[in-house]
Amino acid sequence: MKRVILITGTPGVGKTTTARVLAVKLGAICINLTDYAKTHGLTLGEDKERQTSIVDEKAMYKSLSKSISATETDIIIDGHYAAAVTPAEFVTHVFVLRRNPAELKEQMQHCGFSEAKINENLSAEILDSCLIEALQNQQDKVCELDVSGQTTDDIVEVMLKVLNNTRKCYSGFVDWLGMLERENITDKYLS
Repeated sequence: MKRVILITGTPGVGKTTTARVLAVKLGAICINLTDYAKTHGLTLGEDKERQTSIVDEKAMYKSLSKSISATETDIIIDGHYAAAVTPAEFVTHVFVLRRNPAELKEQMQHCGFSEAKINENLSAEILDSCLIEALQNQQDKVCELDVSGQTTDDIVEVMLKVLNNTRKCYSGFVDWLGMLERENITDKYLS
């Protein structure tokens, strides 16, 4: 049976790299939503202030439905909004990658994100935005993974165990806000 696996999480958690490695291991098709939107003309323009493309989510949903239906091969879809634009009836697994805010901030700085973009993405990570969206759209298929300090191979190994039913899925155990509050450093990461 064909699997449609979503890999989601805030920018900088390692979605695309992980998706590519997992796709090779599974012999799966890999769809990066940013590239897919551009290739298939699914953008409505640019949000200059937020430094991002505006995706036509309804058109993306229809296009993904056609692409998924057109193949019998496993498909891995990566993007922070993957759970919102992929038809739920096709999805078999949703991996939500989570990264410690300190590590995530360092990663985004290394990648050259603007201060505003770093703050926006840190807030999204700390407030569980991608997890909440995944649970709203794909509730019983969600597997939250804390990837802090993990290599891509480590993350893929855990995913393979979940896909092979040798490891259970869990969600709701990452609490960055609680951690920051306990350490009294919330203001350092939420502005």
